[in-house]
Amino acid sequence: MGSREIKSPADDLETPASLELDGKCRKKLGVFFMESDNRRTAFGRGYTGGTTPVNIHGKPIADLSKTGGWIAAFFIFGNEMAERMAYFGLSVNMVAFMFYVMHRPFSSSSNAVNNFLGISQASSVLGGFLADAYLGRYWTIAIFTTIYLAGLIGITLCASMKIFVPNQDQCDQLSLLLGSCEPAKPWQMLYLYTVLYITAFGAAGIRPCVSSFGADQFDERSKDYKTLLDRFFNIFYLCVTIGAIVAFTLVVYIQIEFEWGAAFGSLAIAMGMSNMIFFAGTPLYRHRLPGGSPLTRVAQVLVSAFKKRHVPFMKSELVGLYELPGRHSAVKGSGKIPHTDDFRCLDKAALQLKEDEGNPSPWRLCTVTQVEEVKILIKLIPIPACTIMLNAILTEFITLSVQQAYTLNTHMGKLKLPVTCMPVFPGLSIFLILCLYYSVFVPISRRITGHPHGASQLQRVGIGLFISILSVSWAGAFERFRRGYAITHGYEFSFLTPMPDLSAYWLLIQYCLIGIAEVFSVVGLLEFLYEEAPDAMKSIGSAYAALAGGLGCFVASIINSIVKSVTRSPENKQLSWLSQNINQAKFDYFYWLLTVLSIFNFCIFVYSAHRYKYRTV
Repeated sequence: MGSREIKSPADDLETPASLELDGKCRKKLGVFFMESDNRRTAFGRGYTGGTTPVNIHGKPIADLSKTGGWIAAFFIFGNEMAERMAYFGLSVNMVAFMFYVMHRPFSSSSNAVNNFLGISQASSVLGGFLADAYLGRYWTIAIFTTIYLAGLIGITLCASMKIFVPNQDQCDQLSLLLGSCEPAKPWQMLYLYTVLYITAFGAAGIRPCVSSFGADQFDERSKDYKTLLDRFFNIFYLCVTIGAIVAFTLVVYIQIEFEWGAAFGSLAIAMGMSNMIFFAGTPLYRHRLPGGSPLTRVAQVLVSAFKKRHVPFMKSELVGLYELPGRHSAVKGSGKIPHTDDFRCLDKAALQLKEDEGNPSPWRLCTVTQVEEVKILIKLIPIPACTIMLNAILTEFITLSVQQAYTLNTHMGKLKLPVTCMPVFPGLSIFLILCLYYSVFVPISRRITGHPHGASQLQRVGIGLFISILSVSWAGAFERFRRGYAITHGYEFSFLTPMPDLSAYWLLIQYCLIGIAEVFSVVGLLEFLYEEAPDAMKSIGSAYAALAGGLGCFVASIINSIVKSVTRSPENKQLSWLSQNINQAKFDYFYWLLTVLSIFNFCIFVYSAHRYKYRTV
C-alpha cells in the first residue's frame, strides 16, 4: 500500500511510538496521519473541493456570478415566509377551532396543538438526514413542501364541510362552558389529526433545510462571507417574523369575517404560491452534494472505536491515524477536518494498525475527517439542548396566554382586537429589534465586547435565554395581579367574560420580552449551528435547532401533565394550577415554576458555552 507519513514541522522529533496516555505527556494524535492513494470507502474514492457548489445536475458551476447571492436567497425567503405563516396560523387558530368547532376542552386542545408543534419540529431530524444523505436540500424542500400543501388542503376541507365537524346547533357560550355541546365523533377527530400531522410531517422536511439552503447561496471563499452570513440569518428570521405577523392578523381577520374554512384556505393558497416562487428560482440556486448517509458514517466510527477499544495508543503495531492525501476527503460534499484532542476514545476508529493494511472495511478503519464529524455533532448537542426551555416557554405563551387574554379588555381605543391576535405583538417586537439590530445593538455592544458583530453567536444565545427568564417571571407577577383582580371584582366563575377595566395590553410586556429573547437566541443558534456543523451535515446541524423546538413543545406538555396531576386533589375539591377556569387556577405559580427551571437551564448554558471552543476561525 502506498502511504505517506505527514508530520507537523513543530514535532519532527516525535514518533508514533512516543504516544503517551498519562495526563502529563498527552501526545497530540493529530500530528501523524497515514494517507493512502488507493483507499476504498463506502462513499467513493475520495472527493476534491469538498464544499464546491454545483448546479441541480450535480456538476460544478462554471460562473458563480450568475448564481446564488441575495437574488437566489430571496426566492428561498418567500418559501420560508409562507411556511411560517401556515405554521403560526395553525398554532394560534387550531386551539380555538378545536374548542369552538370540535367542542374539545381547552386543556386537551392545547396539548393536541403542542404535540403538533412538537412533531413538526422534532421530526426535522428526518428531513435533515434525507437532505444530507440522499436528496440534497433542494429536492428535500421540493418534496416536503408539496406534502405540506396537501395537509393544509385537508385541514381546509375539514373546516369547510359540515360532515367533518359536529353539529353546531344549540351550542352557545354557556353550553361551551358547561361542556354540553355535541362532541366531535371519533372518526372526525381522527381525520383532523391525520391531516394535521401530515402538515407537521411536511414542515419537518422543510425546516432544517431552508436556512441551510439559503446560506449555501453565499461563497464561503469571499472575504466578507461572515458578514453576509450574519445578515442572511437576521433577514431570514425577519421573514419568519413577517409570516407570523400575517398569521396573527390577516388570517385571524379572515377567520372572523369569512369563517374557518376561508382562514385555513388562505394558508393553503399562500403555501401554493410560495411553492411556485421557490421552483421559479431553480436556475439560480447553488447546491451542495449530499455526502451519503451521515448516520452510517457515525455508526462506522462508533463500531470501529468499539472494536479497537482495548488497543492502547502506545501499541507497537500502531501505524498512525488514517486520512486521505492532499485535498481529498472520503466524504462527498465535505472538505477535510483537522484532528482535535477531544473525545480521544473515538480516535481509535482512525488508528491504523499493521493488520489494517490493504483495503480494510470502513467498519474497521475510518478517516480522521469522519471521526471529527462525530466529535463535532457531540460537542454541539449541549448548546441547542439549552434552548429547549426557551421553546417550552414560547409554547406555553402561545396557548396559556390566550386563556389570559379572554378575561381581559382587548380594546385599543374604539378598536377591539380579537384574542387570537394577541400573539402578534411578540412578532412586532421581533420585527422592530431586527430592524434596529445593526443600527443600535451592534454599535453599542461592539464597544463593550470588541466583537465585530457586537456579540458572538453563543453570547447572543445567552442574552436571549436571560431575557426569557425576565419574560416568564413578569408573566407570573402579572398573572397574580390579574387573578386577584378577577376574584375581587366578582369574576371568579366567569373565565370567558372580559373584565372591562383591566387591559389585555399588560400582556405586551411578557410578549415583547419573549420576542426579544427569541431574536437573540434563535438567530444566534441558527448561525452557530450552520457554521460549526460539518460540511456534509449542515442540514443535520440546522435540525438540531428544530429538534430543540420540538422537544420544547413536548417538555411543555409533560410539565403541564405533571403539574395537573400533582396539584389537583379531587378529595379536597382542589383544582389544578392549570384548571380550565383560569380565575380559580394558579397560572402564576406555574409561571414561577418555569422561572426556576429557566434559571437552572441558564446556569447550565453558561457552563457549556464557557467550555465550548469554536471550530471555525
